[in-house]
Amino acid sequence: MTDATRRTIRTTVQTAITLAALLPAIVSAAGIPETLPWAAGALALAAGLTRVMAIPGVQALMPAWLRTAHPDDQLPSLIREGSA
Repeated sequence: MTDATRRTIRTTVQTAITLAALLPAIVSAAGIPETLPWAAGALALAAGLTRVMAIPGVQALMPAWLRTAHPDDQLPSLIREGSA
């Protein structure tokens, strides 16, 4: 797989995840009733995707560039930086 293909896949995945996380705010700001069947379905899908992506087991299966950093993961480096 070429670097350009990897970048394209990464950008597509990141955009989809971002849109899923922002969808409730987009629907609210647009004044779309959340009870419309397609809006409710899209919001449920976005919430489900966001929730599944946050599960530690799913995080472990994802490539490193797609994982989110847990605040505790940064603690040792912050302690080292603070004590130097």
